[in-house]
Amino acid sequence: MRYSPALLLLLGLVPAGPAAAQIQRDPNGVNVNASGATTVFITFGNLQGKVPVEATWCGELVSADPDLGFRCAPGTIFGHLPLRYDRSRSSGQDGFTDIMTIPPSVARRAYQAAQEGVESSFFYVRRFIDPEGLRPDEYVFVTCRMAGGGARVPFALLDVRLGFETEDAVLAVPPGETPPPLRARIVYNGTGRLVGRWEVVLPGEEPPTTEDLLTEATLPVELRGTQRRYTELERFNVFLPPAGDFTLEGPDPASLPTSLDGLYMVLLRVEATDDKEADSNLGTAGAGQGLVHAGAVAGFPMPPLRYYVGGEATALEGSGLRLIIPASDARLPNGHPVVFAWQPGEPALLYRLEIESAAGEELLSAVLQTGVNSYRSPPWLAERVGVEGFRWRVRAIGPEGEALGATPWRAGLFSASGGLP
Repeated sequence: MRYSPALLLLLGLVPAGPAAAQIQRDPNGVNVNASGATTVFITFGNLQGKVPVEATWCGELVSADPDLGFRCAPGTIFGHLPLRYDRSRSSGQDGFTDIMTIPPSVARRAYQAAQEGVESSFFYVRRFIDPEGLRPDEYVFVTCRMAGGGARVPFALLDVRLGFETEDAVLAVPPGETPPPLRARIVYNGTGRLVGRWEVVLPGEEPPTTEDLLTEATLPVELRGTQRRYTELERFNVFLPPAGDFTLEGPDPASLPTSLDGLYMVLLRVEATDDKEADSNLGTAGAGQGLVHAGAVAGFPMPPLRYYVGGEATALEGSGLRLIIPASDARLPNGHPVVFAWQPGEPALLYRLEIESAAGEELLSAVLQTGVNSYRSPPWLAERVGVEGFRWRVRAIGPEGEALGATPWRAGLFSASGGLP
């Protein structure tokens, strides 16, 4: 027999009887965005030694007999929790914290099913197994009620992008000078206060781990306050209305340090806030006591923003980094893209291609990850260079943010009659 969301609501969400699952959860039902992603903090409790495995979204449930609970009905599955979104972990007293991130593709399939006359609610089902295989599996579901992305949906960050007011992917700042302003564009569900701080990682400091970059609300309650802290630049506390998009201005650019050569990272640290729609009750879930606030939960780490400070970096002997094409003093065809290529050095994390005019004015720069050892210039480069010629080089940045070195400058010239290098 198949069970619709309406019928299960009448049955109190967990039907009575010997097949009822013993594992508890809170919340047992949430409002989700019908037109986009949704992230929700869920606590499971009373696991009794069982461990979670896959998670699935579907439109209908069927009895899991001979296992316990209700599993997804075949033919109504909308999707499975992608591994990159699975930030679940053990927590509390025989409990388990799950960060349920519904991808837009699942929300779209659920919405399409509702348009065809199916119930507008759907289910998130977690399967738990006995590692020793002595007890039946348990299926535990959470009801997802489709709504907008407004005030009744848990306050969650869906996308965060940091950037300086510059086109450079990695900003190079001369020592002692002030970097340009920076800001964070935030896409979110729900409404609430965005509280946190801006921090900076100095050259030589241990870089943050992925867990350090998570928002505080994404962590189980016992791990909150354990993330690595760095130099604080500025705090923020702003109210985000149920609009779904907000631009957070960064700290005062004058507060960004530029005294030491090396790579700096600006971090957006977001703290957990009280949000009724996002709260999880440990007592209800059977995982302890108290209410866990999960306002500003996110299913991904906050991206760091990098900037580089330093003068001329010298090439390291034996590093292996060298330029390949164009050849030195090459005359290149006007109006055509140019391929710049170099031999990589080890152990570089990033490469920065720099192209300047003969007078030293920066014309173009590009930052590429290791493994990408060439760059195809835009066709307008020749027009920007003009008849005076240009010079180019490649900088290497190491895995700890240190400057590994730079190649010598190599000259080039565009000519209407020029050939290939």
